[in-house]
Amino acid sequence: MKMPEWLIRRVLFLTAFSSLAILALIALFILKEGFPVLTSVGPGRFLLGKTWLPGNNLYGILPFIIGSLWVTAGALAIGVPLGLACAICLVEFVPRTVSRFLKPTIELLAGIPSVVYGFIGVVILTPWIRSTFGGPGFSLLAGALVLGVMILPTIISISMDAFQALPPSYREGSIALGATRWQTVHLVLLPGARSGILAAVILGMGRAVGETMAVIMVAGNAVKMPRTILDPARTLTSNIALEMSYAMGMHRHALFATAVVLLFFVLVLNVIAGFLIRRAND
Repeated sequence: MKMPEWLIRRVLFLTAFSSLAILALIALFILKEGFPVLTSVGPGRFLLGKTWLPGNNLYGILPFIIGSLWVTAGALAIGVPLGLACAICLVEFVPRTVSRFLKPTIELLAGIPSVVYGFIGVVILTPWIRSTFGGPGFSLLAGALVLGVMILPTIISISMDAFQALPPSYREGSIALGATRWQTVHLVLLPGARSGILAAVILGMGRAVGETMAVIMVAGNAVKMPRTILDPARTLTSNIALEMSYAMGMHRHALFATAVVLLFFVLVLNVIAGFLIRRAND
C-alpha cells in the first residue's frame, strides 16, 4: 500500500520541525533557569565581574570568558595551519592510494573519547610544559594544545572535501599556463575552496568552544583571571560541569546563566560562519 503524497509531505515537515522545536525548548529552558541571576545581579556585573564566590553571592564570569577565548584561539592557532597543511598534502602531493588510506585513519581520531586526550595530556603534556616552560603545567597552553589536536580531524576532513570538490579544470588550466604545483595550490585551489575551508574552521572552533572533559583535566580550573598562557584557567563549559552537581538556589541559576552566555557564543559563531561562507561564494 502506497502512502499518499500529501501524507509523506506532512511527515517530512513534522520531522524537520521537531528538531527546531526541540532546540527552541532547550534554549527557552536555559533562558528561564538563568534569568533570575541576570535580573538580580545584572548582565554587566555578571559578564564583567572578576570574582566567582557563590557562597558570598558573587557571580562574575569574566575569567571564564577570557579562559574560553584564549583556549579556543590557541587551539585554532595550532589546529588550523596543521589541518590545512595536512589536507593540502593529502589531496595534492601524495599518491591517491596513500590518501585513501590516511583519510579514514585521520577521521578515526574524531571517535576517540575526549577523556583519552585529557589523560594523555595529564600524563605526558603537562609534565613537559612544567619542565620546559615552568609553572604548574596545568595551563591554558596545555588546554590549547590538546584542543588543537582534537579539532584536527574535523578541519582535515572538511578541507579535503572542499579541495576534492573543485573542478579538475582548475588544476589543469593552472598547470597548462606554466604554474608549479605549489603556485596552483596557493593561487587557484585555496581561493577556490575558501568557503569549505571557512566551514572547517568554524566547525573546529565550535568543537573547541564546547569541549569540556579534556579541558577540565589539563587546564588547571583556577577561578582567577589568567595573565599568561602558562597560567591555569577555567572555561565556561568547565565551570558548569564542575559545579552543577552540587549547586543549589541562585548558584544553580548562575550556572544556567553561564550556559546562556555559551549559547550566545555558539549563535554568534553560526551567524559569522554563514556570513563568511556567503561572502566567499559571492
